[in-house]
Amino acid sequence: MSNLDVKPSASVCGGREDVSAAPVRELLTGRITPLGESTRVRRLLPNLGRRMIGAWCFVDHYGPDDIAREPGMQVPPHPHTGLQTVSWLHDGEVLHRDSLGSKQTVRPRELGLMTSGRGISHSEESPRDHGRYLHGAQLWVALPDAHRNTEPAFEHHAELPEVTAHGLHATVILGELDGAVSPGTVHTPLVGADLTLAEGTAARLPLQPDFEYAALAMSGRVDVDGVAVTPGSLLYLGAGRRDLSLLADSSASLMLLGGEPFAEKLVMFWNFVGRTGEDIAQAREDWHTGNRFGEVHGYDGDRLLAPELPPTPLKPRGRER
Repeated sequence: MSNLDVKPSASVCGGREDVSAAPVRELLTGRITPLGESTRVRRLLPNLGRRMIGAWCFVDHYGPDDIAREPGMQVPPHPHTGLQTVSWLHDGEVLHRDSLGSKQTVRPRELGLMTSGRGISHSEESPRDHGRYLHGAQLWVALPDAHRNTEPAFEHHAELPEVTAHGLHATVILGELDGAVSPGTVHTPLVGADLTLAEGTAARLPLQPDFEYAALAMSGRVDVDGVAVTPGSLLYLGAGRRDLSLLADSSASLMLLGGEPFAEKLVMFWNFVGRTGEDIAQAREDWHTGNRFGEVHGYDGDRLLAPELPPTPLKPRGRER
């Protein structure tokens, strides 16, 4: 799970001063970004309009892509610091390898959760004998300062709790939803859930008023609080809600992301999350010198090189425009 932009921008995000306590409806569109040899993703976070939703700080949506005659996802070994990566699939398979020695195939509706802590490296690839379609989301969760230098870890959870109602089926990926708690390790109050709605479903989903939320369309069209959300878009909902209305004229699926507004200011650059520009520069140096991040074994190819740092000092840009 990587930002493969060869000229990534550095941004400072986090802080609660720009988070409205009242519900809002901000429809954000993603930008198309290459990921590996043949995969294109829609990058929803960070976005020019918004950079975080709770501790969620990075969201890519990809597919459904027909990869029957393509290599599919091929992301060479690369480093991470200060975050957790979340792999979530609707179709296809992704083989995860990391510098801890983990080797795990992640399948649809299974949670692949990697905690980078002080530093880890990993690769992701479609297996050589892969299915026809690839469709999913890749997300990052920022680690709070108390945990950002923790020991790295990888978790795979094939069974996740579910919440059901008439026409609605929810899988709790991380955190808690309506009393159902994911086994995935979290370090801040948050929620991530995958929602499937049958044709004609009208439902109200319980929320926590002190969380800010967003809805990411995966397939089909869902009216979320009266706003049509389609694949390639993310609806930011703000905070102060106790429930959320959903209406699906046809079968559809979406992801619900939320959490307490993240109080700490972060610096994000490439695949690193730190607190200062010096944090980022040190992580980049450690990756190039072979320190801290370990080695990924078994990937057929070279590892990624970190891009050059921007020539100007990092400037806070806040959570909104």
